[in-house]
Amino acid sequence: MNSRAYLSIGAVALVGIVSGLWWITANPNAPAPPAARPEAVPGNAGSVSGDLKVDSKRIAQLGIRLAPAVAAQDAPLAMVPAVIQPPANARVAVAATFPGVVMRTLVVEGDTVRQGQPLAIISSREVLMMGADLTRANARLGVARSNAARLSQLSREGIIAGARADEARAMAVETSADVSEKARILRMVNGHGASGNYTLTAPIAGRITTASIQTGNSVDGTTAPYVIDAANRYEVLGQLPERLVGLVHPGMVVRIDPDIQGRVTAVGSTIDPATRSASVKAEIAAGPGIVAGRATNLLISGPAPAGAVGVPAAAVATMGGRTVVFVATRGGFAVREVKSGGANGSRAVLLSGVKPGEQVVIAGTSALKALALSR
Repeated sequence: MNSRAYLSIGAVALVGIVSGLWWITANPNAPAPPAARPEAVPGNAGSVSGDLKVDSKRIAQLGIRLAPAVAAQDAPLAMVPAVIQPPANARVAVAATFPGVVMRTLVVEGDTVRQGQPLAIISSREVLMMGADLTRANARLGVARSNAARLSQLSREGIIAGARADEARAMAVETSADVSEKARILRMVNGHGASGNYTLTAPIAGRITTASIQTGNSVDGTTAPYVIDAANRYEVLGQLPERLVGLVHPGMVVRIDPDIQGRVTAVGSTIDPATRSASVKAEIAAGPGIVAGRATNLLISGPAPAGAVGVPAAAVATMGGRTVVFVATRGGFAVREVKSGGANGSRAVLLSGVKPGEQVVIAGTSALKALALSR
């Protein structure tokens, strides 16, 4: 290319630059070319789409509520099928001690009872006869005591031999023991000798799980018309998958719906060849929906990893295929991508993305999602 061609190109470029400067000078209010919108940094614990500017008035309008993130002590490990049952030492049978006829029932199956509460009234010939025997024994006791006192006095005066006084005292003691035994039996069965009735009462507080008794029926003195399960604790028997044997141990936290908490008490050491699972037992407290025999799911939790936090489950949302929470910032909210570690009842465990003490949105997340997606 010769020098004339270079001069021509330079002249054209110079004309273009001068024209551009003239246009900018003549249009000082013209908008600048749009800048490239910054993208979120992948993998950053910061916002997915930047901060959302929301003033206090708008926060109230959207019904946004906050809750603090707290350091998590445990994290979900596994969910296993299980059955609720009473512990072996928490089920008590109420026996009808004497045969008789049921005069009145006071509770039915499923009722909750307190310790000592009457369950049924039974009329028994044996109780009536024992009441009569007790009356006769009391009469004999009075005579025996009087006789022992008189013979003791005669023995001290030397009128009779001391052996006769000793025999009288022994008879009085024997009669007293007979009276005490008959009275004890009547008290034990809550019997009334005069009427011939005795009352079955609850030996523990709990729930009636069996009531095989009806008014007018007879009892033979060898059956247990009622069975009571202790109301304050239950046992959950679950099936632990083979892969978790060795990872679950006594003391770990367990939960079942509706957010009832307990602890593992025993883990089986033998794997069932048919189910490839071992047994796991946990003790839980009584609560709504806790009924012996009910099938449920047992959530087993282990120690949480370092840095994990717990937040209300309502704080966790999904946006653009990502799990996020909205964290309060100065003047608005940040959309944080998080790694979920599962849920412990009504609380979710987050393994990353949120620090303890940060305030997260637990109500109004739908409105914030719409605001974030519209940007």
